[in-house]
Amino acid sequence: MSEASEDAIERGTIRSGLFELAYSVEGAGTPALVIGSAVYYPRVFSQALRQSLKLVFADHRGFAHLSENVPPSEYTLDVVLDDIDLVRKHLGFEKVIVIGHSGHGYMALEYAKRHPQHVSHVVIIATGPSHGAAHQAATEQYWQESVCPERKARLASDLALLPAEIEAAPEKRFVTFCVRMGARSWYDYGFDAAPLWEGVHVNMPVFDHLWGEAFRDIDIAQGLERLEAPVFLALGRYDYLVAPYAAWEPYRSRFKSLTVRVFEKAGTRRSSRRALSSMRS
Repeated sequence: MSEASEDAIERGTIRSGLFELAYSVEGAGTPALVIGSAVYYPRVFSQALRQSLKLVFADHRGFAHLSENVPPSEYTLDVVLDDIDLVRKHLGFEKVIVIGHSGHGYMALEYAKRHPQHVSHVVIIATGPSHGAAHQAATEQYWQESVCPERKARLASDLALLPAEIEAAPEKRFVTFCVRMGARSWYDYGFDAAPLWEGVHVNMPVFDHLWGEAFRDIDIAQGLERLEAPVFLALGRYDYLVAPYAAWEPYRSRFKSLTVRVFEKAGTRRSSRRALSSMRS
């Protein structure tokens, strides 16, 4: 995948409290705000998308640089949603496509509920209905019942390395975990995702709260009756990190406009590229 020309990329930072939110803007066309790391996500979204979308990659507080500790009240989901709107306003976009991958899918959906006048479409990629116990159990059942022995063996060997790596660098445990869970994340279970994470800064307390508490307890059905924007839900056939696509069945009727696509030869980390390509076509 070729890199976009640096001359064509607008970069900057936005101050939000004690946090510096980095962003980059690439491409031309309809503005599309990608929630998450401004370092990681430009690497995994197809360069072809820059031909028809103005992609805005923006940090949330989990990826933003911070010089001191802050209380939990500084990184609630509500605060993160306020920051997303701050990015939109700073860049002067009246209406955007809002895109969220994995846990950022909840951010995209909740932002659209809160600011419907500023969202034309919602794209949720490789996201389960929640991180709650019932959906985690469904994820584990899907893994146990549908995975080849070779993929399971690869995961076991990778996870054996995890404790020592986390002990050596606890501040990087989220990134280390993502890399070592490759057999549950990628269609090609031997793929090494470490280069994609190079230079990505992570604030672990933010991730511990959002992924461990907020997304565990979230009820995505709340407020869906007020959401008019079309929602595109992209899932990977080989995604074993989130609940399988059938787990969305109880929620489908709550959406006014929902399109679901399950992509073959895709897992958690491949479906983002394929999902946006599908929208573009």
